Amino acid sequence: MKLYLKDGTVFEGESFGADVSAAGEVVFNTGMTGYVETLTDPSYAGQILVCTYPLIGNYGVPAPDTFESPKIQVAGLVVAQYSPEYSHHDAQRSLASWLKASGIPAITGIDTRALTKRLRERGVMLGQLANSGKRGTFTDPNKEDLVARVSPKKKKVYGGGPIKIVAIDCGMKENIVRSLTRPETTVIRVPWNYDLTNEKYDALFISNGPGDPTKCTATIETIKKAMAEKKPILGICLGNQLLALAAGAKTYKLKYGHRGQNQPCVEAKTGRCYLTSQNHGYAVHAKSLPAGWEKWFTNANDGSNEGIRHRSKPWRSVQFHPEASPGPTDTTWIFNEFIASLKK
Repeated sequence: MKLYLKDGTVFEGESFGADVSAAGEVVFNTGMTGYVETLTDPSYAGQILVCTYPLIGNYGVPAPDTFESPKIQVAGLVVAQYSPEYSHHDAQRSLASWLKASGIPAITGIDTRALTKRLRERGVMLGQLANSGKRGTFTDPNKEDLVARVSPKKKKVYGGGPIKIVAIDCGMKENIVRSLTRPETTVIRVPWNYDLTNEKYDALFISNGPGDPTKCTATIETIKKAMAEKKPILGICLGNQLLALAAGAKTYKLKYGHRGQNQPCVEAKTGRCYLTSQNHGYAVHAKSLPAGWEKWFTNANDGSNEGIRHRSKPWRSVQFHPEASPGPTDTTWIFNEFIASLKK
């Protein structure tokens, strides 16, 4: 099997996934563990994932109830060394068997260090995993409305508490649902383009998701209506970008994005640094924030925006993932603070 990059670079290795070809945007993740949660994260839709940690597959694949969505979301997987022998008390199958059953191609034996350096220097680029020995057509997933692909088609309700939170699912990870569901809450999970006109709710949540945020025009309009009604709002990842766009700010594409579980973020007012889990290729132009808004968090590595909030209204969002899965749980207090504010 070969990995072809649009700049003409070719990496050759061995296939250990499905015997098919796949095209997408080649991105890298710096996490040392958590490949099951990462592969099932809908934010990776349309992307060929490169794992920088060299050994992948050594703890197998657990039961589906630990996944972040019902299926593998990546277009393909690239690793330096696949471990066919796995050992973990929760493991039910090997990574290779899961990939094959899911129809997802994967390649091992690649110099992922060289590949990652190229992506850092030149930026993420289109690529293709091909088993036929011949390169096909490159496909840019960011030209597609990826959120419409991964968002559910119907509303679903969790819990029965008095506080009603509408969660717009743009590709929401399951641990976000778990984090919002408390004895005091009812979580109403709705599609990305759901009409909230006749929905009675106390607060709005905007989830993570894949692709270019400017394509989510229906979601942006829904957020604007919630803001007009002065509803409390919390956003995560893509939700940070969508809240910014609804407020009148701008977004842009990062050179190679932030993907991993070790991104340091600094809270603006306290100066405290948190380690966070991240997966995004776009960011908010902090300088484009309109009057009344302020930076909440900043990435300690590159200075990019990691969160915004309104100075007087109950609207805020973060670019990272406080729900973790995988990654550190340093910022789970954001959910606690949000839900506590709804009790007042």
